[in-house]
Amino acid sequence: MSETDTPGLESRLITTGVERLSLLGRHAESLMQGYAHDEVPLDGLSNTALRRLLAARIVWRPDEQSGVKLTPKVRELIAEMVADEARRHVNADVAETLELIRSLVESYRESSHRGDYWQQEQQLLRLRQAVDDMSGRFADAIDSLWQRLNSDFGFVSRLNDKVRENDRAQKQVVRLLDGLALIDFNELIALVGSDGTLRKLLISQLQQQLSEHYTSLREVQHRLIELMARFRHMQSRSRLVAGMAAFLREHPGFVPGNYARRSEVPALFNRAAPLTAAGSAALDRAQDTATLSALLNDIPTPAHSVQSVSAARPSQSSEGDHIAARQQALKQDVETFYLHVVDKTEPDQPISALEYLHTSELTWNAEIWLFQVIAEFQGLPHSEQRAFHIQQEEGQASSFNEVRLIHDVALSLAL
Repeated sequence: MSETDTPGLESRLITTGVERLSLLGRHAESLMQGYAHDEVPLDGLSNTALRRLLAARIVWRPDEQSGVKLTPKVRELIAEMVADEARRHVNADVAETLELIRSLVESYRESSHRGDYWQQEQQLLRLRQAVDDMSGRFADAIDSLWQRLNSDFGFVSRLNDKVRENDRAQKQVVRLLDGLALIDFNELIALVGSDGTLRKLLISQLQQQLSEHYTSLREVQHRLIELMARFRHMQSRSRLVAGMAAFLREHPGFVPGNYARRSEVPALFNRAAPLTAAGSAALDRAQDTATLSALLNDIPTPAHSVQSVSAARPSQSSEGDHIAARQQALKQDVETFYLHVVDKTEPDQPISALEYLHTSELTWNAEIWLFQVIAEFQGLPHSEQRAFHIQQEEGQASSFNEVRLIHDVALSLAL
């Protein structure tokens, strides 16, 4: 970066800082409500103000189920300004945060046993803030690493600088992974016991947040490997060009030779496959007529073996055609049953499908017959369904099974 770009960068930095400090002052009451409680109230914030606060990283949303909360850095800044000794000391060490969480869980349980609900709510509020602070610090560190990969790291020109940036980024990724590995969910499950509120906070929500952090770290590592591979590719090309330039400086009179005109071509360039010569008869040469006729007479005649043709046999119907024919016959018998219901003289008396099956001496299986009768009714248009009234004779499978079995179907005309 040149010296002329420094004033412009400083001016943009000051402008951005002034805008975000103005956001803090403009929405100070809502932010202090979020500091004193668990979430920032959205009643006094418009959609535009909320988007600006999220873009400025003053507030954040840990997950889709939770509300808008202050970022750890803003909460720490407010704690320093108001000298809140209960929250001002924030250590980035994950182990110390876990110790704080264990202590708050024990205090929460003691308050619950004593029946001190106000103290219990306060301990739960501090516990939520401790979990949010720990997750927020991981999110800020991953975001900072990602921003550095897309800015300074991607535009380093010298190899030594690239190696140092790579080592720094890899060490930061390892530190973040070691910090995430300190969170033992088996220990947290044993710590919270059967308390539903604590299990949702320390098991369900925290596990989902850590899963998102692991996914973000994988993306960072993928981006890191991609940048290093791209730089190695560019470095190999630059070394080839630099080596050729150094050779030309040492041999200023060097002129590339024309290898196509050499009688002895190096093996590196002699890679072309041999050409196959193609020929054709010159039919316009009358003096070659006798020669062409002799060549044609010498061409051997292909011999074809005699093949016996067997008599054609009658085509046999496939198994699929037989099944389709049975389905069509079943459908026709069911339609005949419906026509029988329409033609009977007493419309208020239903006709049993199984009784019709036995009376007509049809050979269909009773279960298949009932299934087809119901399917035919359901396949009718709504206007035609209203003309019939179907009754299903059902029964419970057993006293221990709530499944309903259809024993018979009665069909009649609707009055």
